[in-house]
Amino acid sequence: MNPKILSLIREKGILLEKDLFELLKEFDDVKLAGDFLEGLESVSGQKIITTSSLNKNLNYVQEIVKELPGEMKGLVERTFFKLGLSLEIKKEIEIKSGENVEKKNNNYQIFYADTKNEKKINVQDFVGHFRARYHQLQGILMDRPELQNLISINKISRERNSFNIIGIVSEKRKTKNGNLIVKFEDMTGSISALFKKDGDCFVTAEELQMDDVVAVKASGNNEMIFGHEIIFPDVFKDKVKFDEEVCIGFISDVHTGSAKHLGEEFKRFLEWIKSDDELAKKIKYLFFVGDNVDGVGVFPGQESLLKLTSLKEQYNLLASYLKEIPSDITMFMCPGQHDSVRVPEPQPVIDNYYGEALYEIPNLVLVSNPSTIKILEKDKVFKVLMYHGASIHTFINEITELRMLKAHKCPAKAVKHMLKRRHLAPMHGVSTSIVYVPNAKKDPLVISEAPDVLCTGEVHRLDIENYHGVLIITGSCWQAQTDFEEKVGNIPDPCKVPVLNLKTRELKILDFTGNSEENKNGH
Repeated sequence: MNPKILSLIREKGILLEKDLFELLKEFDDVKLAGDFLEGLESVSGQKIITTSSLNKNLNYVQEIVKELPGEMKGLVERTFFKLGLSLEIKKEIEIKSGENVEKKNNNYQIFYADTKNEKKINVQDFVGHFRARYHQLQGILMDRPELQNLISINKISRERNSFNIIGIVSEKRKTKNGNLIVKFEDMTGSISALFKKDGDCFVTAEELQMDDVVAVKASGNNEMIFGHEIIFPDVFKDKVKFDEEVCIGFISDVHTGSAKHLGEEFKRFLEWIKSDDELAKKIKYLFFVGDNVDGVGVFPGQESLLKLTSLKEQYNLLASYLKEIPSDITMFMCPGQHDSVRVPEPQPVIDNYYGEALYEIPNLVLVSNPSTIKILEKDKVFKVLMYHGASIHTFINEITELRMLKAHKCPAKAVKHMLKRRHLAPMHGVSTSIVYVPNAKKDPLVISEAPDVLCTGEVHRLDIENYHGVLIITGSCWQAQTDFEEKVGNIPDPCKVPVLNLKTRELKILDFTGNSEENKNGH
């Protein structure tokens, strides 16, 4: 390797995966190598650069490689291909957002969920999935300062002691005396914990759901322990404020194609965002959080409720709307259950067969459900976690507090439980739980980083909450009350667009049913 390039790597303090290190040996031009190395560091977001970290931001890698001269570009592409990092645009992560957007000052990064499903799923895949989840959440819990005396379950002795464990809930039952017994498992074994009905943490223990990963402060021996306190992984986020007045807006559940779609109201929104309104001019990003079309065959008899009966027609109408949004606004769009993707989560980006018209919009970036978008301003990072929110119903149905609150009317209270558990959909195997694709390497529904905003859709009601520094936004909709909603008593709150100012953290709610405006405190 050119000694100057080697010196450059040492100077930057970067550790490269062996094959990437070997690749740099092929560079003769020190400046070219430096620019390439700087680009990889920026994409990876860390000093240890691996193909795995680069794969998370494949679109940025593509842009870096595009800048290389022909012969070197071909060499890098071939090397990356051998490493399993194909620079051809794949269906699972195809963005088609236009070169201008992706190159624009590198002012955002996208972290997709791993949506690959390349083989038949078996029981062992789920075993690996829950092990991966346990390890991810265990790592978060181990950082909690109040958990100093942690031991694994197989280290609990025959003698009575006080200790802390981290376990995944595998069983839960009431005794005839009204006490609660919860069985916890870790990688070394399992044990039952008794929570007394008159104890301080009985209510919290009742809230525990299957597959929750929590820490328990307890006492006892290896036959039975008594739980004294339950600690969830939880989020704690310092507030980020930008120096520039950048505003972001949130839209969900457009449901184009539905006979109940509120097209005139959506056009009213389009006219506003194209206008000279002071707030409209400040919007730089829009987040479309799933159920962008009404879909076809989503439930029996849906065809009679559709105005457009083909997915292509529905996406064409959606695309005709989005093309009217100013080109200097970047749009991020994830799917929901009504979109042209599989229902099991995580969901891949909307495909380019039915959604072909979307791929013609330069400032539209298609992302997975869930996904994290990091908006950048110098050394400041504002993180938006997008998740359509199918699991909201499960939380409401399974947690007594939410059922009593009738939380479909205040869905942000259900989203709080996602943040508390650091998981978007922890419950598996109950009748109301969502279906998801197991991943033995990393559970993509774990909230590994605390976001600044967690935005959802699904419930068709705008609701706002602040939780430990995280702003929760459950989205409105652009569909009038359906027959099903009327039957179950769900009253939608349509045509609302929350807009957040990243400098002031002020949140404004725009109502396009009557063009009124409501101020909220986004702090």
